[in-house]
Parts: sequence; structure tokens; C-alpha cells
Amino acid sequence: MSDGKTTIAPEVLNTIARLTALGVPGVSRLYATPIGVNRLFAHNYSEGVRVEVIDDAVYVNLHVVLKNDVNIREVARNIQGQVSRAIEETVGMKVGRVNVQIEDIDYPEERES
Repeated sequence: MSDGKTTIAPEVLNTIARLTALGVPGVSRLYATPIGVNRLFAHNYSEGVRVEVIDDAVYVNLHVVLKNDVNIREVARNIQGQVSRAIEETVGMKVGRVNVQIEDIDYPEERES
């Protein structure tokens, strides 16, 4: 008897990347990018996260908004490390790259108005 096959939907990878990124200290939220034609037909895209699997490796692009008064480089590296680790440990897939694009900084006065 064969063990069968396990398939992981791209939405699972999106969820892991999204929740992990949101849990990194200094991340305020994910950035909602405008809807374009490519996004309408992309099943591997959710707000602020795009995941591709190429040659059995996961490639993640994250668009984030950070809190003010954080070290941008440090937060971006933490996002990369934690997202990569979460995907590797949760689904056992190799991560090729985690790209982080800082779209904005949330300042308290901007959030209140």
C-alpha cells in the first residue's frame, strides 16, 4: 500500500506568511495593494502577501506597514527570518527567498485622524 500524496494549497502558505509577519514586533499591518488584472487571477495572492512555489521552493513577497520608532532594517530581517522558519517548520518546504517591501510607517497622529 502506498502512503499517498500530500498537496499544500498556496492559500495555506499565504496564511502562514501573513500571520507570522503580523506577529513580528514593529509590524503594524499588511499593505493592501490596489487590485490589478494580475491580482484578480492570482490564486496565490492575499492582501499584502504573494507566494510562489518554484522548483519545490517557496518565494514570498510581503508588503508591510511598520510602526513608528522601530529599526526598519531589524524589523525587515526579523520578518524574513520568522516567515522563512514558520514555513519550513510547518509544511517542511524549502524557502528560496522572503522579500519585504516597506510601504509606509504608521504614526499615532495618522491613525487617530
